[in-house]
Amino acid sequence: MNKIVRDSEVVELSGPPAFSFSEKVRANRTIRNDGTYRGKEIGEILVKKGEVGYVVSIGTFVQQFYIYGVEFLETGYRVGMKCKELEAVDAYEEIDDLPLPEEAMS
Repeated sequence: MNKIVRDSEVVELSGPPAFSFSEKVRANRTIRNDGTYRGKEIGEILVKKGEVGYVVSIGTFVQQFYIYGVEFLETGYRVGMKCKELEAVDAYEEIDDLPLPEEAMS
């Protein structure tokens, strides 16, 4: 039987989740199928670094970590991710990405 390797001695569950339901998040690394995503080959890319999605569920893993179910917009995949694999999309960042109105550019 395989032993579960823990990332650290930190127990995230002693505090509240880092993200909330419907929060907009970005993957801060590429995520490949570890064999738990049905219909995709092991090693196949599920989420590319920088992809944006929304938290649709919050669960736990090995009584240590929160696992965030994130629905990604580009692919439509729902992938379980750890906090360290995600970052919040700041509301101010979204405003910076908006195009300027025509009259403001002239």
